[in-house]
Amino acid sequence: MSAEGVSPTRERAVHLSGGDAGAVEGPLKGYHHETYVIPLPEAAGEDEDDEDGEPVRAKCRAPRGGLLWFDRRCFVSEEQLLEALQGRIAGIPELIEVGEIRLQRFIEGRTLGSRYAAGRMVPERVLDQILDLFRQLIRISPESLAAERRCVQEDRAEDGDCEGFLEGLVRFAEERVYRDNLADFEGLFGALGVDEDSFRALRKHVVVPGLAERPFCLLHADLHRENFVLDPAARLWTIDWELAMLGDPLYDLATHLYLMRYPAEQEVRLTERWCALAEQIRPGSTEGWQDDLPRLLDFKRAQSVFTDVVRATQILDNGRAFNWRRWPAEARKVQRVLARAAVPLGLDDVPNLRTVAASLLEWYRLRDPRTS
Repeated sequence: MSAEGVSPTRERAVHLSGGDAGAVEGPLKGYHHETYVIPLPEAAGEDEDDEDGEPVRAKCRAPRGGLLWFDRRCFVSEEQLLEALQGRIAGIPELIEVGEIRLQRFIEGRTLGSRYAAGRMVPERVLDQILDLFRQLIRISPESLAAERRCVQEDRAEDGDCEGFLEGLVRFAEERVYRDNLADFEGLFGALGVDEDSFRALRKHVVVPGLAERPFCLLHADLHRENFVLDPAARLWTIDWELAMLGDPLYDLATHLYLMRYPAEQEVRLTERWCALAEQIRPGSTEGWQDDLPRLLDFKRAQSVFTDVVRATQILDNGRAFNWRRWPAEARKVQRVLARAAVPLGLDDVPNLRTVAASLLEWYRLRDPRTS
């Protein structure tokens, strides 16, 4: 924060908008970045409208400090990736140059989740556009994408090695999410029944049976309802490419199904349509999907345990006091993810809601003995 209590990111947004603090919208809700929406300064085309006659606005953002990353990042920057995808993927933010700064255009509209909450049916016209996005992603092979990667070579599975790709994801969860944070969370994870043995159980359940080989392609890897925006013309836009990677196309489908929470009938229909288009675009993309999709979904269920437990602690500990109001909801969320991940994590006894709630409170009390 600046001396006046205003964040440097907001100050930068005000500066880029020509000094008009009232024209700055935000911060927007988001985990990875502090984001503001600004009108374009005159030098960048302030008077320009989009094809619907609406003024064009841009996003001014900066990474939030001190965050735990729950997923690997593959590319050096999201903006560089978006630049490489212009003309290859429809419905992604364009990049706007403001002096030496490159901003993403802000997509005007409403998120899919604000229109159709998780668990609700998605309209067919929207489903068609989601499948068209998958079609475009599957077309992009690793060798055809000119975007600089940040991951080291030893973390990159060979094209088609879906088993090695999944093992890399398990290893990241084990080493970077679990082990690197044991000093803060070992007691809490232990109280919830999660320890080193959980990863042995996870590998035995999802990796050891072996996965089929499928040609790698570009994955968004975070396709959920809040990363889809419907504009006023009902066109679907895809935002937040921060976690995009190159890998098993079936993993993108599994992540999407897990996060979207489609009604059962629509999930089956989307899966069938995805398989048909994937095989048409790149033969072999659906090899072994009947066996491997359930394993990838189980990995997502297990991964969510670590994600949701840590995020629950961040919500309950706001830096000033324990968030008693959010405590019941966060405890229910953690208990649900533990129950869903019981099989892949080898949990013989899933803690009940009372135990989960008590464990979260005890974690905070050990950090702040003043809690009562």
